[in-house]
Order: sequence, then C-alpha cells, then structure tokens
Amino acid sequence: MAKDLAIVLNNGGLNAAVLTAVATQRHRLVLVHLETGGDAAARARAAFEQQVAHFKPFREHAVPAGFLAGVGGAGEPPAGAAAVDPRAPTPVTPRLIELLPHVAVAARYAAHYAAAAVYVGARVGDRADELARATEYVQVWQDLLQTACGQTDMEVLAPLLDLDPWQVVDLGATVSAPFDRTWSCTEPGAEPCWACRGCRAREAAFQQAAKPDPMKVARRG
Repeated sequence: MAKDLAIVLNNGGLNAAVLTAVATQRHRLVLVHLETGGDAAARARAAFEQQVAHFKPFREHAVPAGFLAGVGGAGEPPAGAAAVDPRAPTPVTPRLIELLPHVAVAARYAAHYAAAAVYVGARVGDRADELARATEYVQVWQDLLQTACGQTDMEVLAPLLDLDPWQVVDLGATVSAPFDRTWSCTEPGAEPCWACRGCRAREAAFQQAAKPDPMKVARRG
C-alpha cells in the first residue's frame, strides 16, 4: 500500500535532516524550503538540494521568502543550529511565533497535495513548562490546518519537540540521517568556520551524543 504524502519543512539544517529521515519512515515526502536570505542562505539552499538528492522526495519546492531574513526556519535558527548551551533557557513563545509563516506555507502545500501530515522541526527540549506551551502551539496549528485544508485527520507532527540537541544527533544516527548533507554554520563561505554559534552548537551536540560528525571526519581526511 502506498504511503500517504506529507509536507516536510526543511531548511538544510541538521534538525531538518533528522526530521526528514523520521518522516520518510511513515510518508512519501514533499520537501519545502523557504529561502529567507542572509549570509548563509546560499549554503543552506545547497544543503537542502543535497538532502533532496539523498531522500528523493515525491516533490520539492524552494519558496522565496526574503521577508523572513534572520528568522529561524523549521524550528531552528537560520543555519539549523540550536543554542550553544542546550540547557540554557530560551524564549519559547517568540520562537514558535516565528514559525507561523513557515507553517502557513506548509499549509498551502498540504492543501494542494491533500497531504496527511505536516512535519515541523520545532525543538524545545524536555523542560516541562516550555514543552507544554510548545505542545499547545502544535495542537493549535493542527486544528487550524485541518480547518483550512478541509481534512479533519491531517496531523502536524513535531517529533523533535522534546529532544535536546545531542538527542537529535542520537536519533539521527538511528534513522540514518545524512549529517554530511547539512549546514550549521552562520558565516558565509564554502566551508564551516567551526567558530560561530552554529558550529559550536553542532560540535557540542555530536560530542555529547558520542557520535562522529561526518563533516569533521571529511575535513580531517
């Protein structure tokens, strides 16, 4: 029996690769990338295209969205990295509000494809109050999309929601996420700088998960 279609928001980041690998276990994929501009935009688009080549989705769409420059996509900062200290308090509500334009774009494609699900990479960790608030947001998004798309059984899925960064890496290793086709650096350039907030967060997550980062392994090779 053919899998149902699902819309997956993918910004080329590490979270997005893990999210997409999880989604492909249940659904056929339509990958949606919002081109928000900024210093790392070209490299993020290249990472998205590399992930498209890896996952071979049913369809893929890159949507110009320059008005969102500087705003995180698919639940992570522009380059796909989490905070350097994964346990540090961060304002959850503003981050979730920033996701609304992304969810709206996903809803448009969900209606077009009569998709069964929309996957978002929102991640807040396991802090009870923030997780409860984020869960409520996801439920509201689901209710809105079900109404807008006329599909009462459409799901909005956020499988990374309660994970810390190292747990995202651990899950990604389990589902064979293509870590070598992701981008976390916030600086322009063809290679990661390994000094910016995004690179340091990525490095910390792999270290805490006790997993090798294939991008660093390739660099050493």
